[in-house]
Amino acid sequence: MKCSPVGQLLLLGVPGYDVDDEFADFIHRIQPGGFILFGRNIQSPSQLRRLTDTLRKLSSEEPIITIDQEGGRVSRLKLLGNEPPNAKQLRDKGDLSLIARHGELTGRLLGLFGFNLDLCPVLDIAFDDEADNSLRGRCYGTSADQVIMMSRVFNRALQSTGILSCGKHFPGYSSASSDPHHELSALPRSTSELEAHELKVFRHFARGIDKVDSMMIGHISFSELDASGLPASLSHTITTTLLREEMGFDGLVMTDDLDMGAILNHYGFEDMIRMGLAAGNDLLMICHRTELAEQAAKVLAICPEDEINRALGHVKAFKKRLAPPSPFSEEAFKELDGGVWDLRVATLGTEGATSRSPEDGKRSPVELY
Repeated sequence: MKCSPVGQLLLLGVPGYDVDDEFADFIHRIQPGGFILFGRNIQSPSQLRRLTDTLRKLSSEEPIITIDQEGGRVSRLKLLGNEPPNAKQLRDKGDLSLIARHGELTGRLLGLFGFNLDLCPVLDIAFDDEADNSLRGRCYGTSADQVIMMSRVFNRALQSTGILSCGKHFPGYSSASSDPHHELSALPRSTSELEAHELKVFRHFARGIDKVDSMMIGHISFSELDASGLPASLSHTITTTLLREEMGFDGLVMTDDLDMGAILNHYGFEDMIRMGLAAGNDLLMICHRTELAEQAAKVLAICPEDEINRALGHVKAFKKRLAPPSPFSEEAFKELDGGVWDLRVATLGTEGATSRSPEDGKRSPVELY
């Protein structure tokens, strides 16, 4: 029986370290467009590569296989080895060659483990490095110009390895006072403020030589951009009119995780799926409650045909650019992991390199992305 193509519009989490018979059958039925992996999926280098190989074998079309590998506390691969410095540490060092090295090492590591997309770079601005909005340590600058200067170096280096990039979190979490993993923020910023800061960054990366390959739409509300109060991820005005039409971005567009409290606390599941597609997203991300994917596919199947075809077209175009995985060996991983350590030392000094982020070794119930 031929499955419906709407599964291609779903980016799903994976339950554990391997694929059991039940999840394999689930993949055969749904044929999701891609998978996102977390700490819960990482046990050892060889296990991780087996997992991504298995996901490929079970997929009728080459799947997007992605992860959040930024640096610092948002570095899933630190469970296997060294932790790359985070964006703030790299910006404080001020050496663009180290950011380029970080991008190249990240891309080579991801290719080794079978990934083809990194959910990075973060394009938000650090207006307050201590704000409790999930961005602590993750931003490449305290101004739009600094974010552009440093993020472009990482983005180009990552793309040079064949790994595709994702700018996040459009149109910007920068001014949020709360963590979107838990609650929706509504920001009363003027259009002129947004254009001078957040939107200036995203405009730069929406087209031209520094264009990111995909954009992640955040769960945040800007009344100046959409008077309805809808979060950006569910807003046609923000996702389609602003990003697609006005900024001219023609890459892949995806929602942030639809399991986040910022959106889950305010909208029913089926409404989120319908509104997410109608807003102009191509991929709908469900990281944790993957058992709801079949329900999501049923909702998508009865959505307007033009919306489905638009999204499927963008997914298909994106997949044509996916790079195949690199040959895997433990020796190759050890060499690259040694490069990550050298990068830590060059960025933080020998003593500073020995101190990892507070979340080191823990699989937090809320993993940042």
